[in-house]
Amino acid sequence: MELVPRKRLALFSGRSHPQLAREVAEHLDVELGAITLREFSDGEIYSRFDQSVRGKDIFVIQSHAGPVNDAIFEQLIMVDAAKRASAKRITAVCPYYGYSRQDRKASGREPITAKLVADMLHAAGADRIIAVDLHSGQIQGFFDGPVDHLTASQVLVEYLRAFAPRDAVIVAPDAGRVKVAERFAQRLGAGLALVHKSRPKGTANVVTALEVVGDVAGRHCVIVDDLIDTAGTVTAAAELLRSRGADEIWVMATHAVLSGPAPKRLMDAPISRVVVTNTLPVPPERAIAKLEVVSIAKVIADAIAAVFEDGSVSELFQGENLS
Repeated sequence: MELVPRKRLALFSGRSHPQLAREVAEHLDVELGAITLREFSDGEIYSRFDQSVRGKDIFVIQSHAGPVNDAIFEQLIMVDAAKRASAKRITAVCPYYGYSRQDRKASGREPITAKLVADMLHAAGADRIIAVDLHSGQIQGFFDGPVDHLTASQVLVEYLRAFAPRDAVIVAPDAGRVKVAERFAQRLGAGLALVHKSRPKGTANVVTALEVVGDVAGRHCVIVDDLIDTAGTVTAAAELLRSRGADEIWVMATHAVLSGPAPKRLMDAPISRVVVTNTLPVPPERAIAKLEVVSIAKVIADAIAAVFEDGSVSELFQGENLS
């Protein structure tokens, strides 16, 4: 007897960002899989697939939104449940990959927690990871398996083409974002500038912008970054740009963490527009008037389809997702 195996895709969502998962499912023209997720009275998480996953290609989508640790552990439990239910292949889809900023030892006796998260996903049973705009490309090497690194640049560049003036200047808020800002500038035919910043040693969420490299006087400046957490970096850059004569300032980022003082800082800063993607949910109390959210769902859906069909994810981005 000879059997020809059939490939079957199943998409399941955790509870951190179900709206994004539903959008991804719509683009894939599939129904989200049925799964039970709840907590016991002591806070332990319970997971059970309410349908068979045996022999299927399972995609477990969970953005590591706050509480970050709960979101990560819930995804781990879902992956473990799928593995023990005989799923053929399991892909952990992490639109926002938690702990991505802890990707190296900046001083002695520190962990590399981004590597730890990758190790846990692998140990739980994930065969591959899909993530959007990792804080640094080296995180791809932390996982013992394939990592598909997506980028939101297509979505954000399309927004700029539609709404930004042609003489805009793309601004990197620090040296680490220069390569990304340069790609934006090349695709738009725009100018490029860099903000040199300083972060006092041993501190977190404290940033001092020192100088601007590039011509920004009288120009429409667009600061591009991978994430906005407390907004210290982008607001310090905006203040410096305004002091150097920038006419209008926008901020664009993939991940809207928006923790702590971020909403107030953004409202008080000389920034007229903040554009982010929906890799993370934005609670109503943090949805300030300046904020615009564009969807990344189609990008994620296209990547899932390429992985399922054994196609090339890099071709979706013309290689621009490679760091």
